[in-house]
Amino acid sequence: MSVHVIGAGLAGLSAACRLAESGHRIVLFEAAPQAGGRARSYFDKQLGCRIDNGNHLLLSGNISTLNYLQRIGARHSLIGPADPIFPFRDVKTGEAWTLRLTPGHFPWWVFSNHRRVPGTQPWHYLALKKLLKAKPGDLVAPLAGGGALYSKLLEPLAIAALNTMPNIAAAQPLGAVLAETLERGGYAALPRWTRIGLSESFVDPALDWLRQRGVDIRLGERVSELRPGQTTVVALPPWAAKELMPELTVPDTFESICNLHFKAQMAAGEAGFYGLLGGMAEWVFPREEVISVTISAANRYAHMEQEQISGRVWAELSKAFGLNPEPPPCRVLWEKRATFACTPEQLARRPGPRSPRPGVVLAGDWTDTGLPATIEGAIRSGEAAAAALLQAT
Repeated sequence: MSVHVIGAGLAGLSAACRLAESGHRIVLFEAAPQAGGRARSYFDKQLGCRIDNGNHLLLSGNISTLNYLQRIGARHSLIGPADPIFPFRDVKTGEAWTLRLTPGHFPWWVFSNHRRVPGTQPWHYLALKKLLKAKPGDLVAPLAGGGALYSKLLEPLAIAALNTMPNIAAAQPLGAVLAETLERGGYAALPRWTRIGLSESFVDPALDWLRQRGVDIRLGERVSELRPGQTTVVALPPWAAKELMPELTVPDTFESICNLHFKAQMAAGEAGFYGLLGGMAEWVFPREEVISVTISAANRYAHMEQEQISGRVWAELSKAFGLNPEPPPCRVLWEKRATFACTPEQLARRPGPRSPRPGVVLAGDWTDTGLPATIEGAIRSGEAAAAALLQAT
């Protein structure tokens, strides 16, 4: 079978790998001059170093991601702590603490003052069960909001995972994330990120793997229409997929992400990253040449100038970590339509892998994977699209 895969983001790469592995002839199209979509690396001339276009914290329970990396020979490229730990700093109060999960399935950590979230008691964690049992229409904040557990863990987790503010965010996708990681035990919640960069882990090894199997990779080539009778995987953003297929119902409300890369250094700490509370940003990743910071659900800051954002974020980092108050050079990267808004209304607009057209399937983190728009969801969507084609042959 000959298959055209349109889009070389992680969804398209995942689908292409799965189909090529099954022996099919693949042509992979990408309109941009490089593959990777929202998960790639590049050399930034302003900072004089290589950076990722976004920060992504993975967990060891992201099975589809790990299998994808194993397939392309890049699983070794992820790094992270040996234990499931999550350090936090409160930029307002100066409080520093670390969530220390226990490795097994039973959550012994909730019974230890030194492991659980400060200010919480074991029974407070029953709120996690509410999220695991969330129904369609349930929102995160009304379902699990209130108290120290929410403000110090669930709220920043929801913002990061769903890229949507918890007062309007659907609870079911967050419950799905918890079910595949935290509920399975600490060793399914080991933090992981790329040792060098996103392209070096997710993109370049995949392109090499595909080329070795005869896949025709066409970068910088846009597909403007679907060929009748051509078996196709449409792995584009939802608005681009709808341009090719106007009959599709797709998510149409989006949230932005703002990533900041400061040309500076700071101690990575025992985990290699930090969660932030009480400020603009949610996560900080100290790298070799830069300090990378992520602001999720960033529509709320769209009215601010880049210099305002970088100045305020650096002031918060300086206060929390004792850094030089003088802001270093910074690159601010806005992804205006980073993900669909993870609300019940938008979830209802997510299609499955099968499209209305015969021989055409859909892939992308915006399709109905059951997960929010994450790397794990994107890779899983590619697998689902490939599986739908293989089942039809």
